[in-house]
Amino acid sequence: MIEALPYLELYPKEKDVSHLREGLRTSKQGGYIPSTPEEKRQSRALNRKFDLFILPLCILIYMFNGLDRCNLGNAQTDNFTYDLGMRPEAINTATSLFFTTFVPLQPVSTIIGKKVGQSTYLGIIALGWGVLTLSHTWVKTEAQLIAVRLLIGVFEAGFYPTCVSYLTLFYPRFDLAFRIALFYGGYAVAGAFGGLIAYGCFQIEGSMHGWQYLFIIEGTITIAIAIATPFWLAQAPGQSWFLSKEEKDFAERRMVLDSAANEDSRFKLSKKDITEAILDWKLWAVLPFNVLASIAPQGFTIFMPIVIKGLGYSGPTANLMTVPPCVVGAVLLLLFAYSSDHFRERTLHILIGLLLVIVGLIIAFSIPLSAPAARYGGIIILLSGTFIAAPITVAWLAGNTPEPGKRAVVLGINGFGNLGGIIGSELFLSRYGPSYVFPLKITTGLIAVSFLGYLAYYFELKQWNKYKSKKLASMTLAEIEEENKNEIRYADKKWTFVYGV
Repeated sequence: MIEALPYLELYPKEKDVSHLREGLRTSKQGGYIPSTPEEKRQSRALNRKFDLFILPLCILIYMFNGLDRCNLGNAQTDNFTYDLGMRPEAINTATSLFFTTFVPLQPVSTIIGKKVGQSTYLGIIALGWGVLTLSHTWVKTEAQLIAVRLLIGVFEAGFYPTCVSYLTLFYPRFDLAFRIALFYGGYAVAGAFGGLIAYGCFQIEGSMHGWQYLFIIEGTITIAIAIATPFWLAQAPGQSWFLSKEEKDFAERRMVLDSAANEDSRFKLSKKDITEAILDWKLWAVLPFNVLASIAPQGFTIFMPIVIKGLGYSGPTANLMTVPPCVVGAVLLLLFAYSSDHFRERTLHILIGLLLVIVGLIIAFSIPLSAPAARYGGIIILLSGTFIAAPITVAWLAGNTPEPGKRAVVLGINGFGNLGGIIGSELFLSRYGPSYVFPLKITTGLIAVSFLGYLAYYFELKQWNKYKSKKLASMTLAEIEEENKNEIRYADKKWTFVYGV
């Protein structure tokens, strides 16, 4: 059992206080850093095991989460609403109501997942939405479609924030953004993979419509993966079936050093954690801009097959043409996330990603439909930056929330970023087709507001670090040690905690 250690007692006092003051002055955040070459090798070997046994299954489930969320857009290119005699706007209504159910349930679902056991909970909710995806096959009316999408929203609500919170148990903060990007990349790849699956399904000549085969294939695979999940994913680093006793101990100690929290706190959720999360200023200061930044990945990507079809391409071809933009987006996401971890910097990486989105949107609505190739190029540029902001924001919030119980709730509330899906579903209406100039212009303006908001958030965190630095400058070593031990200020509120920027 690893001894519970106070924040600064992990390090030599005078040396650490000097580093801490410098960190506050420059807003350079600490975290777990191996102390010897041998420990660095151990840490990398441990990451490789988690990358092999934990991360791939999380990515796979999230990929099918993305498929099951976006398949309505694919189905519509195969005349889904026409075959069932529905209004074309039924897709938008169902999508809007999905997110209306999905978004507010995310914090609640994350809390439930923390109490039930996150790996078990992930399997349960994946099974639920897999069965509901399969049930799309036999939908007959608009009311049935809406009911199914509402229920999918209930099950899917807890997946993303719960899974991200789960991953924060295994990786130190500056190994985290790249892993979250790999995980979130599953959603980007889902757009490409979904286009390929849809293209194949729409070529099937059977007794059912192509879109029915689409729902059957995606739903069945999701169910199979969900059943395996609780048996494969470990509940925590110390309970990993694929690690030796020594590796389990090291994995636990590494996370204690990174979070500077008691070992037990990572497996508990107190009322104080929930209250502190709800009252966390830094969460609410960035959340509105995360919502706006999420319009592109959560809103536009769902309707991308329809937008591309509006350029004059057939349904199967439109689905196939969603592949290159999504692949480019996934690759850029991984490069940016790796760079963000390597340089221990978040803001600039997010801003560049948002700038790419803005440029792509401007190209997409500025060029006439008579030049579909050029407009399609704008969509590729748009998608190249679309997926960057959300996962890096998650890693940013996780790194700035050292208490794991509070962190789980913060990441759950941050799931409100998916409100961008509601905005997107209300923007990309069929009456604006085939050019969709109006929704693309509105999206451009909202992403620009998000860009300015993230920039302001950066300066806000810098100012807080300067304020803490002034407080720390007047404190003695004994007072600093006492600050780390007492509970007058909680977790990141302590004068000794540096906000990463």
